[in-house]
Amino acid sequence: MSQRQLPIILALGTTQTLAWASSYYLPALLADPMARDLGVSSNWIFGAFSASLVISAMLGPRIGRQIDLVGGRQVLSASNLTIAAGLVLLGVSQSVTMMAIAWLVLGIGMAMGLYDAAFAALGRIYGTEARGSITGITLMAGFASTVGWPLTAWGLSHIGWRDTCFAWAAANILIGLPLNFFMLPAIKGAKQAAATAAKPHLPLDRTMILLAFIFAAVWTVTGAMAAHFPRILETTGATPVEAIAAGALIGPAQVGARILEAGFLSRFHPLWSTRLACLTHPIGAVIVAIFGGAAASAFALFHGSGNGILTIARGTLPLSIFGPKDFGYRLGIIGAPARMAQAVSPLAFGLLIDVMGAKVLIVSSALSLSALAALFLIRAERRPD
Repeated sequence: MSQRQLPIILALGTTQTLAWASSYYLPALLADPMARDLGVSSNWIFGAFSASLVISAMLGPRIGRQIDLVGGRQVLSASNLTIAAGLVLLGVSQSVTMMAIAWLVLGIGMAMGLYDAAFAALGRIYGTEARGSITGITLMAGFASTVGWPLTAWGLSHIGWRDTCFAWAAANILIGLPLNFFMLPAIKGAKQAAATAAKPHLPLDRTMILLAFIFAAVWTVTGAMAAHFPRILETTGATPVEAIAAGALIGPAQVGARILEAGFLSRFHPLWSTRLACLTHPIGAVIVAIFGGAAASAFALFHGSGNGILTIARGTLPLSIFGPKDFGYRLGIIGAPARMAQAVSPLAFGLLIDVMGAKVLIVSSALSLSALAALFLIRAERRPD
């Protein structure tokens, strides 16, 4: 990344950390107190959250197309307003219906404001030179749970879950909105381009389908591990303390892998780093299968490092293959199956764990290896526009 990119990287890294912490990472801590207050099972909260991810997936191509036309400034700024509105609705919810509406609004905000939108914005600004800036913002936002969960926990214990939602809403307005609006450049002629542009036709060719499958497979694993990682480790013989301690290593492993991507791996085509990342989860699974719960930390390091690189690859791999033209729209199409898979994977793997126990890692490893096999069917050469 260059010096001229640094201010935008710092701004987007901050707003991405805020967006993830105040939306995607909220249910982990707020689901139980919300459910108690509303008099329902926490499954209702997670069900509404899954629905918000589906909404986000469905809107992805449209949001990406809008960023292609007008840039990320308008869309990402609007995401802060939308997430804030969803959080306020969540904070005033007195019924399951209102809670579900709040999560649907948050789903719209997540479609407009999480990684795919930020990657598309960087592609619109920097074109083929966006790889370094994409890595840069993921380095910062990799700490979203590390920062967000303690802040949410503090709010939960001191001001309650409702005021915690209001506080996160205020942060989106007072911090996220100014950074996105004032730090991202306006695109010249954006209004005219948006008014006259025709919807692009992007054929679902072999490479597009392979990429959609690859990211759907690996994001199924990511979603499942995010929801069930400690539980899976306990089925391998780890104690609850060992499982939680191992889970705490995932974040640092992600950031460490992204530093490696920004340095040594940046010399190579993103296909190579993506292939390497698809191997790490199965390697960790083999280690924990051989040594049991005592190797929980090793598994966490391998899984986390792969996940860290795969997050970057979601933006850099399509950019390197197809170039910056219609990049946001293409990301939305490729990413839609991944978001759908991420929405259903916690439930699906929860049922599989009940039946298979630790052997569920065979399923997650098979998904990772199927993505690896698909990567070897893709050529590294840039496709013509």
